[in-house]
Amino acid sequence: MFTNLIASLRNLHPEPLLSLALWLAGIAHFCVLGAGVQVPYRFNWKEELPKLSSLNRKLMRVYLVFIGGTIAMLGLLTLLLHDELLRGDRIALILAGCMALWWFTRITIDAFYFDHDDWPRGKLFVFGHILLTSTFVAMAFTYTSLLLWHLVIR
Repeated sequence: MFTNLIASLRNLHPEPLLSLALWLAGIAHFCVLGAGVQVPYRFNWKEELPKLSSLNRKLMRVYLVFIGGTIAMLGLLTLLLHDELLRGDRIALILAGCMALWWFTRITIDAFYFDHDDWPRGKLFVFGHILLTSTFVAMAFTYTSLLLWHLVIR
């Protein structure tokens, strides 16, 4: 049964859809950054961070910059290496695997580590959280689909 499914999938030509998904995933990284730059304001860091020691305040800022920088690099690499990813070049597939793992890890952290009650109240925050999580899922799905297409189906 599984081999019949694989054989059927081999007859499909998903390249145009994967191509579009990669472009959208690359752009989505920068949309996530747009949400990320709002964190200090929306999460009231002016009042919250002074409660921490100087080192912990600096660590929070460094983490924000490093995570943001990593997301920016992932988006940039997706856009710059679009053709290589679509073609299935070895290093591009390794990169796609790393990006899929990055976003699945982020989804897992959101689902099992963060408590919904910790999020700020209000419809805007609920909508933002749903939108962000949906974006993370879409990006993880895009990179995983690309990997499956090149490594299993093709």
